[in-house]
Amino acid sequence: MTALIDHTRLHRTAKYFMDSGRAVTHDDAMDILRGFGASIRVGPEAATSIAHQVALLTLVNLSRRTLLGGVEVLGAPDAPLLIPLARARSLADAVVELGGTLATTGNPLWPVAQIGTVLPSGDITAWQLTWQGWRGGVVPRHDTRRLSDDTANPLAAAVAAAATAAELFAWHAKDHPMAGRRAAGLSVWNPGADWLGQDASEPVLSYLPSSLWLIGLGNLGQAFAWLLTCLPYADRSKVELTLQDYDLIADSNDSTSLLSSLPLVGAKKTRVVASWLEAAGFNTALEERRFGLWTLRGPHDPAVAFCGVDNASTRADLGSAKFELVVETGLGAGPGGFRNFSLHTFPSSRRPDQIWRREDVGSALDVSSMPAYSALRESGLDTCGLAQLASRTVGVPFVGLIAAALALSEPLRRLHGAGGVELASGSALNLDDIECIRLPFSAYAFGYLPAL
Repeated sequence: MTALIDHTRLHRTAKYFMDSGRAVTHDDAMDILRGFGASIRVGPEAATSIAHQVALLTLVNLSRRTLLGGVEVLGAPDAPLLIPLARARSLADAVVELGGTLATTGNPLWPVAQIGTVLPSGDITAWQLTWQGWRGGVVPRHDTRRLSDDTANPLAAAVAAAATAAELFAWHAKDHPMAGRRAAGLSVWNPGADWLGQDASEPVLSYLPSSLWLIGLGNLGQAFAWLLTCLPYADRSKVELTLQDYDLIADSNDSTSLLSSLPLVGAKKTRVVASWLEAAGFNTALEERRFGLWTLRGPHDPAVAFCGVDNASTRADLGSAKFELVVETGLGAGPGGFRNFSLHTFPSSRRPDQIWRREDVGSALDVSSMPAYSALRESGLDTCGLAQLASRTVGVPFVGLIAAALALSEPLRRLHGAGGVELASGSALNLDDIECIRLPFSAYAFGYLPAL
């Protein structure tokens, strides 16, 4: 069984336990993940609130990919689905479609995430999701601080879900002593600011970008598409999205990418993401070649690009395609850095090819001597397959969603009169400590639509 594992079938979160030495085989790493689970308790607000539905469905989608013991939802109302994050018509059916299980009695050994007004219980560990305006996060049950849980900006509810998924994973993995005992959240209007405090500078979300080019449709690109659907467009049919990727869905994408699932393995990522976005009402155009020096934006193509790829060569070429604004997001690697994320925007003080070299292949940590890889070698995996497996990065979907929320908030901030961010860097382990280099305000002249 172990010998059948290769880089396309590897669960990218299981690799964390392989690379850190905590699992001596791939099967052991999967068994660790099968011991992780969560109960989500939902209040009555989810029947009529888009933001509460965004929080619930985002948390289910994120958690089921890393908590392989199961994600059970208690109290999900059999109400109409108000946001097209699933094909189902009811919220309860959407929970099941996205990998959750409807339950009436929670597993007493699993931690609990509460959304909305939920009666207190005697669970071992519980969190409360909370959000307001452009800010969202999670607080432990004993913390009485709450935000208004409004519908002003659904990105805040999605960020609250991602922060919760990060805390759930850290609690189970036992790799952060404060998991379950602290508040964790983020302001996408003012990254690094106190997300639980009031921010008088936050505007009402009134304008949304009308056209975007998405480069890379893996973990980051699919999180970006998910968040675009959360935004309150009055008419999604007026939004033009160009989707660029050349790759196919693999088994491993199911562990990291929000629109991927095992039945879709072998399909082109562009077709999968386009089908999902078009079902939500967006217009899409496909570019199924690699991005590089040969890629050139035409006069009627989107002027703003979002890039979420994991190689230096593609990033180095971002300055040659004649985009007016590029928002590039990257994720950390290795057992010590997989929760890290960064954001660059261009034009800025440095060109992309000054930050990344085309010949740079990175300096990945060599984990091939860890017990799990020795076991794979002994089971018959050849040297080439072992090298491919060892070179893949650890991946979790909640970090990709946090990074994508920061990226999507970049054009939103500029549309609402704020300066841009040239560089941002942070970690899902400490969302309060995001470092930013900011840019002065310049008018966003790349097309917008009114928010609903």
